Amino acid sequence: MTRVAVPDLAPKVKRQFQEAAMEFYTSPTSPYCRKVEVVLQETGLGDLVTRIDASGTPMAPNETTIGANPVGKIPVLIREDGPALYDSRVICRYLDASAGAKLYPESRVWDVLTLEATADGVMDAALLMVYEGRLRAETERSADWVEAQWIKVDRTLSALESRWMSHLSGPLNMGQIAVGCALGYLDFRHADRDWQKSHVALAGWWAEFSARDSMAGTAPQG
Repeated sequence: MTRVAVPDLAPKVKRQFQEAAMEFYTSPTSPYCRKVEVVLQETGLGDLVTRIDASGTPMAPNETTIGANPVGKIPVLIREDGPALYDSRVICRYLDASAGAKLYPESRVWDVLTLEATADGVMDAALLMVYEGRLRAETERSADWVEAQWIKVDRTLSALESRWMSHLSGPLNMGQIAVGCALGYLDFRHADRDWQKSHVALAGWWAEFSARDSMAGTAPQG
């Protein structure tokens, strides 16, 4: 599968990125960072950004990240011509606008933004499940709370199947990328939940989308 068809302004944009010496604070296991990485690959800007591993947790955030984002979260994009950008939705929108890739098409922008937010909600719940098991002492963990997070995930996957499948087809957009990264994270961290068994249509879409070069090349490791 091919990348997004980036318009003629790409050479100028590439020069600007090279001159700006941008740094991308990332982590190989973060689905939010993966969103940004996929956009970098799809827009042809992937070779123009320096990646810095800034892995951390809410209990022990990365000091480098805190210096750029007081909340202490990644991803972060460091620019010389302006303040650091953080939150995956902000960075992805910036990269898309810079490259003119139209991953947020104006004719469907509210649908795309809502689909991206929906996918991010799946990531949020799935990540909280991981944190509950890894960061809390065993005596403080709540199985009910973990299940409540999974109910959010499962309910959202059902909504994607019933309301959003038509939006997952057609030209590549940011909603598709976000959903792909969310589903990839479920496979990575919660494979035992076997979400694909009860969401056959979504699983079929994911089987095809995950083979896209930008997705296959950014599969989480670790």
